[in-house]
Amino acid sequence: MKHLVSAATGCLALLVLFAGAASADDGETIYAQVCASCHAGGLDRAPSFDALRSMSPERVLAALETGPMISMTAARTAAERRAVAEFITGKALGQALDTTPTPQAMCATAGRFSNPLAGPRWNGWGVNTSNTRLQDAAMAGFTAAQLPRLKLKWAFGFPGDVGADAQPTIVGGRVFVGSQSGNVYALNAATGCIHWFFQTAAPVRAAVSIGRITTKSGMKYAAFIGDRAANMYAVDAATGKLLWKTRVDNFPIARVTGSPVFHNGRLYVGVASGEETAGAPADYECCRFRGSLVALDAATGAQVWKTYTIAEDAQPTKKNSGGNQMWGPSGAPIWTSPAIDVRRNALYVTTGDNYSNPPTRTSDAFMAFDLSSGKILWSRQMLAADAWNGACRLTDTTNCPDSPGPDFDFASPPILVTLPNGRRALVAGQKSGIVHALDPDREGEVLWQVRVGKGGINGGVQWGSAADQSNVYVALSDIGRIDIPNSAATRPDPKAGGGMFALRLDTGERVWYTPAPPCDDRPRCSPAQSAAVSAIPGVAFSGSVDGHLRAFAARDGAILWDFDTVRAYETVNKVPARGGSLNGPGPAIAGGMLFVNSGYAPNGIPGNVLLAFSIDGQ
Repeated sequence: MKHLVSAATGCLALLVLFAGAASADDGETIYAQVCASCHAGGLDRAPSFDALRSMSPERVLAALETGPMISMTAARTAAERRAVAEFITGKALGQALDTTPTPQAMCATAGRFSNPLAGPRWNGWGVNTSNTRLQDAAMAGFTAAQLPRLKLKWAFGFPGDVGADAQPTIVGGRVFVGSQSGNVYALNAATGCIHWFFQTAAPVRAAVSIGRITTKSGMKYAAFIGDRAANMYAVDAATGKLLWKTRVDNFPIARVTGSPVFHNGRLYVGVASGEETAGAPADYECCRFRGSLVALDAATGAQVWKTYTIAEDAQPTKKNSGGNQMWGPSGAPIWTSPAIDVRRNALYVTTGDNYSNPPTRTSDAFMAFDLSSGKILWSRQMLAADAWNGACRLTDTTNCPDSPGPDFDFASPPILVTLPNGRRALVAGQKSGIVHALDPDREGEVLWQVRVGKGGINGGVQWGSAADQSNVYVALSDIGRIDIPNSAATRPDPKAGGGMFALRLDTGERVWYTPAPPCDDRPRCSPAQSAAVSAIPGVAFSGSVDGHLRAFAARDGAILWDFDTVRAYETVNKVPARGGSLNGPGPAIAGGMLFVNSGYAPNGIPGNVLLAFSIDGQ
């Protein structure tokens, strides 16, 4: 899912931020793409290049990583931010960046990894292929009554990062987790030492999925990894050795953000892109990307089928006021993890908006695909004509579609549940602030729709909900933004957003609502609850942009446990680390432990730490 900064200025830096076209060591190119339109364009609130030249590289880097520019640079890698600081100032930073773990951070022994799926686990995004994000009591290893015993056991720092936005996976006593630097780690769940690490070509936000495959050398457990350059990898989950690598889409800024799902020897991957943002400048021929769902042979990485969410290729439509050719239809990306329906041999996804006109009937929709062939079985649109891109928020709206939509796409995956009356439902919240329940056995017939918030570009229901046998537990974002004086950036509104809901699965009726606790006075604080919800019997966990992880009683919404993650940590790998906003992934829970990443710079407080809690604490 994209995260855009406020368009209080017309700065094109906001538009190309996610394109990622420059190499990490080319600071001049990155400056030209990301910074020059503000700092060389006479923008009142942006210091000139000459003014920046007089600064130290350390001061510029601090502005990029912890200061007012963090909203614009958070998606860049640490190496890219450092390259920009050195180019702007013409001076070298005093200390080189090295993300390679030290020998002391590695585990002393290889450890056993035999039959890992037999034990406690949280595998992939939704803990199961139905995306319920509900961990059962036996797998969780602790109960609601034991919450007071849940204490921080260890912390792990991601070197050079300003965010920690990949959800951990727990399998075989190991924690598999990606990072913004592209390092993927296999950590010992009990101690946090590193069994192995693997470097991808781009940042990793998707949760890792573990599956058993047969290779030429025999049976192996593979860790499946997707990165933000649309690459899929399979590595040996025991050793980290690469088994195969496949690019699932050749569009220049395609990406995998939704966690891949392993099922019956195949890997199912949704494809999104950064074109909604990068396509906004008036000289860009917007837009040509279309989302897709890809099935891969999990043993080899070979493509079995690929189905686009938009059937036809983009075609020339009109020329914009600058004489540049426009294209469409485009968009309808898949940001999230699919749900598998074995009964109907189907899988379900939710889609994003269109980037350009003409709008399609498959944007902002639930879609059903045949598992075997990839054939589209049905599609049910929740909001029509939502064609939108980043130009719609800028002073120069040249590339904004005529009659633009509100950008109310889906960042939440569908949850497949069985209702008390025996019928089934697909449930997902939308950025509109509406939670939808559809009947998968009647081609997406709407069962109920309930509004829980006002919605917005970063509002409504963001990253996902959790469901038990009776209720769906929904966290509300509705984050607000405030312009920063004398800056082209913004900060979160400390008085806007948040709240937790329980809705009945069969009717959508509200069971309870708990308003967000007041936000602290700390910088970049917001009460918005944007992160995905995770649950165990009797408890729903929700992370907040203010940095708190809270446990809500499933019965009445009372807050049973609250941990403030915003502080510095002594980490097991000796990397300096701080906690920040909880946004994006939710906690992963298994074997008496809870793991959660803390730090989310684009819409909140930066941080770079993975926290491990245990009922036996220290």
